[in-house]
Parts: sequence; structure tokens; C-alpha cells
Amino acid sequence: MELVTTFVNRAGVKLNSVKWKFRMTPMRWVFTGIAAVAIAIILVRFVLGLGATTNLNDQWPWGLWISFDVLLGVALAGGGYGVALIVYVLRRDKFYPIARSAMLTSLLGYIVVVLGLLIEVGQWFNFWRPYVSWGHASVLFEVFWCISCYTLIQVLEFCEVGTEKVFKGAHKYLKKAMPVMLIIGITLPTLHQSSLGQLFYLFVGKVNPLWWSAFLPLFFLLSSFFVGAGMIIIESTLAGKALSHKVDISVLRGLAKISGGAMVLYLIFKIVDMVVRGTFANVFAFDLPSILFLSELVFGVIIPIIIAFSSLSSTRKGLIWFAVLNVSGVILNRFDVVFTGMGTYLNQYGGHYFPAWTEVIVSLGLVSIACLAYLFIAENFNILEHQKSEPVEDIMTDDTNYATTAK
Repeated sequence: MELVTTFVNRAGVKLNSVKWKFRMTPMRWVFTGIAAVAIAIILVRFVLGLGATTNLNDQWPWGLWISFDVLLGVALAGGGYGVALIVYVLRRDKFYPIARSAMLTSLLGYIVVVLGLLIEVGQWFNFWRPYVSWGHASVLFEVFWCISCYTLIQVLEFCEVGTEKVFKGAHKYLKKAMPVMLIIGITLPTLHQSSLGQLFYLFVGKVNPLWWSAFLPLFFLLSSFFVGAGMIIIESTLAGKALSHKVDISVLRGLAKISGGAMVLYLIFKIVDMVVRGTFANVFAFDLPSILFLSELVFGVIIPIIIAFSSLSSTRKGLIWFAVLNVSGVILNRFDVVFTGMGTYLNQYGGHYFPAWTEVIVSLGLVSIACLAYLFIAENFNILEHQKSEPVEDIMTDDTNYATTAK
């Protein structure tokens, strides 16, 4: 399908036309179908409430949507601020080719998080109240505000990309504002990433000792940084197949090494934490919690470190294994903190929870919407092929409006 947007001035003189395209493939039809079913379930949830569409109960008020769409979504979307820090602050120009794709993935990830929060909140129509009710002592209040502000900043950062193609008159102003937006965009995630860990730090005696720690804010922050490389490698691999684009392997290997360094620091803090708290007995109890905890460290941290600093990272297959293990380790960690970590405490009051099929479909639907949006944007804007800043050309006059025609 192709859409042509024609820009005209007030006198009716045609200035230029912009083509929009979106190729429908079997996989994209699958995404569309899942998204359509998910939207229908979301509408039912908004009308009939959480009870009609989830298996949540008084003992388990947080389920799949919080753990997957919010906690995990925020972590996996952390690649944007990590790459922005590396490229725009540390000036590692080698990674510039993947900067826009990483920031786009992050933007779409945070949009999914915001939608997840809206769906998960009991009285969703009161979502606006934190903007006017100042809960200064609440960790969730700070998380809400940081995520909201950061999502807005990311939208503005993308507008700098979008105005290279449409509404070009605004491009030079957004370009001038980019340094300030980048600074804000790097600062805000460090606050809410760590605050999500702080939230579970407050649950003293309720979270399994394997996952409760005074270092939880630091663990959440570090893991959100090093998982960014894994997400970028997976995203670039999938984009390479879908959009016939390949990122130079040296760029991905460099990202893997930076991620590996952060993982080494993470592992050191984990070991120090276990020594200080004396939880080694829990780690090697070889019950279900200890096996899951060891799986996080061995498969999600130690093996990826070995891959990152060995010759395995010089091959695409090795990098894919690094990314899959890296991302899987963080996924397992976030699920363990919510389900395994708090399961024993919550279940003792008679409440048990297993996600309903509707919860699974909604989560998959949000991911499908993000994938479709990524494909559309990557096909129509300078995302994957962007190598350096271009001068602003063909600035449109302020009295421009537009009309659209499809063909």
C-alpha cells in the first residue's frame, strides 16, 4: 500500500509530495491479527474491569501486565538512553549508525509501557490524577512522572527525525533543541530504572532473600543498561531480515563489550551482596528459587560475559547468542522478582495467580503494535541508513498546510 501526502501553500500552489509505503507480509498480517484481538480485549477491560479480563485477585494485585509490560518493558527499552550516552556524551562515533534505531526501539518500548500502565490501573479513567495529586513520598509517583516525561522527550527527539521528511520548517528548531533534550533524556531513565528496584527494596520480608537487597536500585539500573546491547543486536538482526539492512559486525561487537563490562560490574556487586548478607546457603539450596537465581547469573550474565570478551563475539552467530542470553537473563530476573520472589509470601494468604489467556494476548498485542510501528517508521524515515547529520534543506514556508491522497 502506498500513500502520497501532497503539501500546498495557502494559495493552492503545490510544494512537494511525500510518499508513504508499508509492505504487508505474512508475518505483518499475523502481527495485525494479534493486535486486533488485543485491542478488542482492552476495550472489554476498560468497560468491564480487570476482573473480566485477568486472573488478578486481592492477594495478587500485580500480574503479567505489570511484570511484562511495565517492569520488563522499561528495562528492555533502556537501550535508547544507553546508546545516547555512548554516542552523544562519550562521543563514540563508531556507534552512530545504530543510534536512531536504538532510540526508536526505546521510544516504542516506552509507549508500550505507558499503554500497559493505563490498562493495568484499576480505575484507568483516573490516570491523570498523579499529575495534580502530588504524592511526594511515593516511589510509584516518581516512576510515573519520570516515565511520562521521558516518553514525551523521546517523542520530541523523534520529531527531529520526522521533520527531515515532513514539516521541514520545524527541523532546524528541533535540531537546536536536541542537546538539551538528550541531556534530559539520559538523566530521566536513571531515576525511574533505579526507582523500580527501590520499590521492591521497600518490600522487606516479602521478597525472597535471593532477590531482595539494598542494592536492588543499582541492580535494576545496571541491568537496564547492559540489556540494551542485547536488544539492539536482536533488533538489528530482525531488521536485517525484514528490511534488508545489516549493521557492521564491529559496531555490534563493540556494544557487546561495553555491555559485558557493565555485566562484570553487576556480577561483582551481586557476589559482594551475597557475601555481606550471607545468602550463599540460599543460592546453593538447589530448590526452585535457587535454580532460577543461578540460571539468571550463569546463563544471563556469566556466559554472555565470556562471549563478549572472546572470539565468539566476532561472529554474528556468537553475537546473537550473546543477545538472546543477555535479554533472557533480564526477562527471567524481572519475572523472578515479581513471581518467584514474592510468590511464597503472597500465596500463604490463599491467593494463587496464573495469567489468563486474555492477559497473554494483550501483552503480545502491545508488542505486535510496536513491531508494526517500527517497520512503518523504518520504511518511511531515515532510521537504518542514517550515518551523520544532514543540513536542513527545502525549508517549507510557515503558511503551509497539507492534503493527502492514497493510491
